[in-house]
Amino acid sequence: MIDTFRTIQSQLDATPHLQRLGRLFSETVLIEVGGAEYYLTFEKGRIVSVTEGPSRKTPWRFALRTDAEALAQFWQARPAPGFHDIFGLVKIGRGRIDGDILSLVKTLRFFKEVLTLARAKEEQAA
Repeated sequence: MIDTFRTIQSQLDATPHLQRLGRLFSETVLIEVGGAEYYLTFEKGRIVSVTEGPSRKTPWRFALRTDAEALAQFWQARPAPGFHDIFGLVKIGRGRIDGDILSLVKTLRFFKEVLTLARAKEEQAA
C-alpha cells in the first residue's frame, strides 16, 4: 500500500493541473486502510512525505477510512457504482470520513483527483 501512495506522489509531481488545483493545500491527511494508517503530507499541492502509522503524534486535518478490498475496487480502471468516488464509499458503508470536513470540501476536486492517480489504466483495443 505504501508503494501505491508513493506512486501517487510521483504521478502528482508530473501532473501540473493538479498542482495548480492544490496550490493552497498544505495539510496532513490520514488514509486508514483496514486498520493500517498512512499519513500523506501535502505542501502547496505536492505530497512531500508518505509515512506509515500508527502515530498518535502526527496531527492530521481529515481522514479517509476504508478497507483494502474497497480501495482496490476504487482503483480499478472502471470502478463499480459506489466505488467510483470517496463519498460513494461512504454511502455504501465501505468508507468513513472524519475530521475537518470543511478543509476536505475546500479542496475536494484536488483530493479526489489525487486519489484517482492510482487507478489502473484501461487497455486499448487493438
